[in-house]
Amino acid sequence: MKTTYIINIKQLNGILPEEKSFLKGSELKKLASISNSYLEIVDGIISDFGKMEDLQIQKLDSDSIIDAKNGMLFPSWCDSHTHLIFAQSRESEFVDRINGLTYEEIALKGGGILNSAKKLSEKDEDELFQDALVRIKEIEQLGTGAVEIKSGYGLSVEGELKSLRIIKRLKEVSNLTIKATFLGAHAIPWEYKENRSEYIRLIIEEMLPVIKAEKLADFIDVFCETNYYTPEETDSILKAGIAMGLKPKIHVNQFTSIGGLQTGINNKALSVDHLEVMEPNDIEALKNSTTIPTLLPSCSFFLSIPYAPARELINSNLPIALATDYNPGSTPSGNMNFVVSLACIKMRLTPEEAINAATINGAHAMEVSSELGSITKGKKANFFITKPIENVAILPYYFGNNQIRQVFLNGKEVL
Repeated sequence: MKTTYIINIKQLNGILPEEKSFLKGSELKKLASISNSYLEIVDGIISDFGKMEDLQIQKLDSDSIIDAKNGMLFPSWCDSHTHLIFAQSRESEFVDRINGLTYEEIALKGGGILNSAKKLSEKDEDELFQDALVRIKEIEQLGTGAVEIKSGYGLSVEGELKSLRIIKRLKEVSNLTIKATFLGAHAIPWEYKENRSEYIRLIIEEMLPVIKAEKLADFIDVFCETNYYTPEETDSILKAGIAMGLKPKIHVNQFTSIGGLQTGINNKALSVDHLEVMEPNDIEALKNSTTIPTLLPSCSFFLSIPYAPARELINSNLPIALATDYNPGSTPSGNMNFVVSLACIKMRLTPEEAINAATINGAHAMEVSSELGSITKGKKANFFITKPIENVAILPYYFGNNQIRQVFLNGKEVL
């Protein structure tokens, strides 16, 4: 049995009881904490915590004692929306946007998702795996302890299965907790533009059975948006995924509100992601659901599109999660620290609200809140320790600076 103590923690943050799997509305304002504290870890699991003055001297005969040196401790970020399996960056499109083209215009001329799909089809699986592993290690060093990764740049039977098999390999070698999402319905491939139903048939009849047989995914996703998939198409794909044991999560309301959010809710989607464009009926629908809104502020930052109405959602007594949307086209960053800063600066969240949305609620949005997302006895010891900082607000305030000094995953120091 391996016991480790983290001592001299200036403030232990994100403490929640075992039964609390997410926070909503005014609950998000409170980040429960203990000042001048310690944390006890046994075999990679949080076993105890409290004030330093209550730590018995004889307990210090442990295998390992780590001095936090007056840094603050936070549960690891839980990034519930990424697309980090991709073959190549898309900086040329970045320049196109600087020169005035919109995201939709770039996509219509052959860029965007279809461009990434072409590049992925040309690259070897082992190369893609190694590239993704580098990205995984990068976000690990930035404090992320759990991540959801989507396919969606395959857009063919071979390409989608290749992407999901890469995610499965990452699960086997990474320190992070990883969840896999099948996003075959990310766009309509060029060759099926005049025969959309045939590509949807491929998703339902040829991709999903293999995904089920090889246990390649946890969730199914659809990009329900103008020029992508209609609510009716989304409904049929989600239902097919549910029949194969996958839980829905969907991209919706990024550019237009066309009824896709309600389609997700009707299919009991775990989360609805993006939500930059929200109508009053969309918020009302969320109030009567168990679906968690997931917001992606660094996508809005990079594309110069509206930010999701986070304040309105919270004031409607809803939960929200924050995630990076890490991908080569609209968010080439997996930095959750920047996401938290943007949520405060552009969405008017308090630091406490943003941190809760990026930890316990992010964990809930990928069904890992029973083991991650908070400082709770019995959960995995995934956390990071900051440099000495005066208060919690410093974390998002210094938006361009990394305040993290040490990162622990499964009780082991990885930074």
